[in-house]
Amino acid sequence: MYISGTRTALRKCLFLLLVLLVSLNVAGCSLSRDTDSNNDTTNDSEKKNNGVQEQADISLNVYFVKFTADDAYLVREERMVPQTEQVAQAAVETLINDEKSIFPLDTKVLDITIEKGLATINFSKEVLYNSNVGSSGEALGIQSVVNTLTEFPNIEKVAFQVEGSAEGPAKDWWGHIGLYDQPFTRDLSRVYEPAIWVTHPSENQVVGIPLLINGSARVYEGTVQIRLSDNAGKILDESTVTASEGAPGRGDFETSLKFNPPSEGKGTLEVYWVSPKDGSEQDKVTVPVQWP
Repeated sequence: MYISGTRTALRKCLFLLLVLLVSLNVAGCSLSRDTDSNNDTTNDSEKKNNGVQEQADISLNVYFVKFTADDAYLVREERMVPQTEQVAQAAVETLINDEKSIFPLDTKVLDITIEKGLATINFSKEVLYNSNVGSSGEALGIQSVVNTLTEFPNIEKVAFQVEGSAEGPAKDWWGHIGLYDQPFTRDLSRVYEPAIWVTHPSENQVVGIPLLINGSARVYEGTVQIRLSDNAGKILDESTVTASEGAPGRGDFETSLKFNPPSEGKGTLEVYWVSPKDGSEQDKVTVPVQWP
């Protein structure tokens, strides 16, 4: 009887132990699933966040009108805007909404169509309101839009509309130059600032050999100096190039540098002009570059 009771007690203990093990296993599986689920959610969130981070801002060049005590001219400035498929529209909206804008308050870009190199920009009626900038301001205001849009390689000419029409009040625009001679073409002759800009290469671009350099300059006799150095400051190559026009005009320049790249793979391109008075380097543009 004692042996039989002992066996019964052992069976009960084994049964309870088995139930406990099963319970712990189920709880562990549940916890694992919850943890995996949380990890999946976190990973999904991280993927989404990474996706947003990968949508980097884009750089646009816009042309503002600047008035001084005795002159008016255009200034080319870089602006960063959120990633968008409507890049041309974003560029014009950046131009007309900036605090430097001479466009009437509440002016809107209704749409822009681009066909065979012609961009037709359709403004809201507010564009015609109270823009008292004189004839030079009107001409520069029109050219600021044209130069901004023709920064894009697929745009060669620009036409203006107001609420879908270029006739009636739109024709007179701001009352001086008007829209009588459109479409308008690119003209950098009144772009005084900056004195130099580089269109190629772009910042941190992986460049080839020879290194092609081009840009625009408004400098003394059109003479542009170019220098390429490695990160230690060692000059790899340098050159002098003459722009297509010298100051007070503005001209384009293009040249190339041949160099033996060091193994480090990074360097600095400097573009400037030299003062004939004291030999100092003026209006220097610095572009970080890389090579394979």
